[in-house]
This record gives sequence, structure tokens and C-alpha cells, in this order.
Amino acid sequence: MSKSNDPIDRIARSCIAVRVRLLNRVITNLYDDALRPLGLKVSQANILVVAAKLGVARPAQVCELLNLDASTLSRNIERMQAKGWLEVVPDEDGRSQPFRLTAQGRKLLETAVPAWEQAQEKATALLGDAGVEMLHKITRPLGLSTKPY
Repeated sequence: MSKSNDPIDRIARSCIAVRVRLLNRVITNLYDDALRPLGLKVSQANILVVAAKLGVARPAQVCELLNLDASTLSRNIERMQAKGWLEVVPDEDGRSQPFRLTAQGRKLLETAVPAWEQAQEKATALLGDAGVEMLHKITRPLGLSTKPY
């Protein structure tokens, strides 16, 4: 079997999933590094932003918006609640635990803007303007460019 027809070689050379995952890790690290001095990760910042935009956020809604599984969101909410960034809002049915941003969480987000902007600039430099535009173009049909956050 020649190298070009070897399935393992083909996967190694062209797998889209591995390239997207690698790019995700690189970009996430840019944001996490910038936000680290604030004790914040970009994944947490996204949850805080969604909570800020929604007012009262329902876990199922946040999971759908951010494409998270419920256990991941629950863990993050617990950590951010312990830090005083989020608070759980009592709910009539008791099954869901809606939450909202606290004043401390809002202040954290406002404080994080310069660090986020720094990471945004680095990510844009890495991807280039054309890469950023392509990213928006690719995600638009998935509804990722039209979500309320």
C-alpha cells in the first residue's frame, strides 16, 4: 500500500477534527492566559456573559446556547457561585436551578474586558482577518453567530 492510500496517513494529513481541536486549544489558551490573573477562564466568562445577557438564566437554555452538557455547566455554576459571581434564583418547580449574575460577577466581567480584548487581538492576529471572517461565515449556518450573547 502506498503512503498516499494508507488510511492512517490520510487521517494524519487531513483530519479536520484534529485541526479544529488543536486550534480550539490554542485559542482557548490565549484567552485563559489573559484572564488567569483575574482567576477566570474563558469558559466561565462565557457563562457569565450569557447570565448577564439573559438576566435570569435557566441551565437548559445556557447548555443549548453554549453547547455544554448539564454536568459541565453545573460544576461551573457551583465554582462561580462559591466565588460570589453567580447566585441561584429560587424556582417554583424546584427541578431547575436558574441563576443570575451577582454585582461581584458583573464587576469581574467589566474588569476582564481589557484582558479579553488583549486575547481577542492575539486570536485575530493568529487567525488573520480573513480567518476570523471565515470563522463567522462557517458558524453562521449553525446559529452560532445569531445567539443572544
